[in-house]
Amino acid sequence: MKKTVIGLTPAHNTDTKDLSMRPTYLKALTAAGALPLILPLSLSPEDCRQLARSLDGFVFTGGPDPHPFLFGEETHSCCGNVSDQRDSMELSLMKAVMETGKPILGICRGIQILNIGLGGTIYQDIPSQFSPAAGAFPLAHRQPYDYHVPSHTVSVTAGSLLSEICGCSPLRVNSMHHQAVRDLAPGLTACALASDGLIEGVEMPGYPWFLAVQWHPEYLWETDSGAAGLFRSFERACRTP
Repeated sequence: MKKTVIGLTPAHNTDTKDLSMRPTYLKALTAAGALPLILPLSLSPEDCRQLARSLDGFVFTGGPDPHPFLFGEETHSCCGNVSDQRDSMELSLMKAVMETGKPILGICRGIQILNIGLGGTIYQDIPSQFSPAAGAFPLAHRQPYDYHVPSHTVSVTAGSLLSEICGCSPLRVNSMHHQAVRDLAPGLTACALASDGLIEGVEMPGYPWFLAVQWHPEYLWETDSGAAGLFRSFERACRTP
């Protein structure tokens, strides 16, 4: 049987100009039955349109902070490193892919850049900008131990795509981020929330398959059925007729 071919956006070392990819993404997609393909950053808009037509689905992976100018802000003192080249490529690719209706999965930085690209904003630094819900437990959004171990839970919205995949019970997720979705972009809905009120998952009702999460299911799929189901659902949606 022909495998689905999934394009992944790469990590970018701005000092050495090297591109890289964590093997956890590749292993998770391969286990789900897909053939992962790491994309270059030097893509023109026309290149992005050709890839959008040619490949079956796209994963916007984790990585450095999006540049604050993308959502109309100055750089916060706690903002981290950025990659203008990656920002530009991913925004161009997102536009091209959405014109085709191909499935999109966002992970960590992925949820943030997708929300920005569609007109939303993010917290540049959770500890200094985000006010947790009253009485909320102080969550470690940058967990102090291995990423294969979940560190907090998220509640899932009933009737959402995420709930169809993982169920509505609280999901145990890992956490390795200091930025997160702030103002939702038009057309997106929150489908997962941390107990402190932070948005941890978004989707786009009416789009064929669009789901982005703040955690890293590529580290959890071997032991967690919900994380494994997320990649299987994405792969099924990417299958061509």
